[in-house]
Amino acid sequence: MMKESSVSDGYQIGGSLPADASCYVTRQADSDFYKNLKAGEFCYVLNSRQMGKSSLRVRAMRRLQAEGIVCAFIDLTGIGKEDVTPEKWYAGMINSLVSSCQLSNKINWRNWWRDRRDLLSPLQRFSLFIEEVILIEITQNLVIFIDEIDRVLSMNFSADEFFALIRWFYNQRVDNPLYRRLTFALLGVATPSDLIADKTQTPFNIGKAINLAGFKLDEVQPLIDGWQGRVANPENVIAEILDWTGGQPFLTQKLCKLVLENKLNQVTSIGTEGFEGLVRWRVVENWESQDEPEHLKTIRDRLLRNQQKAGQLLGLYQQILASAPPPNPPLVTGGWEG
Repeated sequence: MMKESSVSDGYQIGGSLPADASCYVTRQADSDFYKNLKAGEFCYVLNSRQMGKSSLRVRAMRRLQAEGIVCAFIDLTGIGKEDVTPEKWYAGMINSLVSSCQLSNKINWRNWWRDRRDLLSPLQRFSLFIEEVILIEITQNLVIFIDEIDRVLSMNFSADEFFALIRWFYNQRVDNPLYRRLTFALLGVATPSDLIADKTQTPFNIGKAINLAGFKLDEVQPLIDGWQGRVANPENVIAEILDWTGGQPFLTQKLCKLVLENKLNQVTSIGTEGFEGLVRWRVVENWESQDEPEHLKTIRDRLLRNQQKAGQLLGLYQQILASAPPPNPPLVTGGWEG
């Protein structure tokens, strides 16, 4: 589920950034994602939370739509996971497809779905609906974005057949030109091996992995511009921020906002010691009460919620703490959801 966002002085902490947000930092992943999807490549963006996956998707959709490519969006969070059956899950995806492709006035998908219930499984109906309805009604190239794909891990039935279907769609391009117009983009918090048990059916070895790295110093001019001349030596300040955050988007935006809130612009320059004091005062010390929007508490909960893994993870954490720290120890930035 998307975390609550906070916007101040042009910076947004958490949540998806609007396509025209002035604080959006363009990374290599933006170009890679857009170019591969435009070329018809199946793509997947699998990374930890708060790395900007949803904002990346919003930007890519806008650019593709400007090229005349139809973009459909399925958020698996909205379909649910508790007590969801294959019937409801696939029907929920059909509903999202019809809505985002603006086909609600043309297609009574519920009647279509019910009429074939006795003859075909939910997976077969989903596949047939894309071939007989979606790819007929939409004559342009189509990219289907599926976000929060890691939700399949907590369902009470296997999603292996769904991933096998995506691979089947790709293989159909050889014989059926309809499928050459269809592309998928999968986004979520997982690894390919987490998502599908049957490695012979995985779509991830035919797709393109998009590397969503943290912000780099030569990419963050939009964040410097957000200070609008109110911060002295902004290049030094942003370098200090990236040194602490490792370029993690959520924490980087948060520290940019804190710089303004604490009037660090009143000093001629910001030394390492002064900036470290700000981070420890506003982020590290009494962190539970200052973790807003929530980020560090989410990481803590993920580390501790599985008792079998907690001891091993805490032991590893103890080893890290015992080792010699770098001059500015980076803040905790997240990790795979386990």
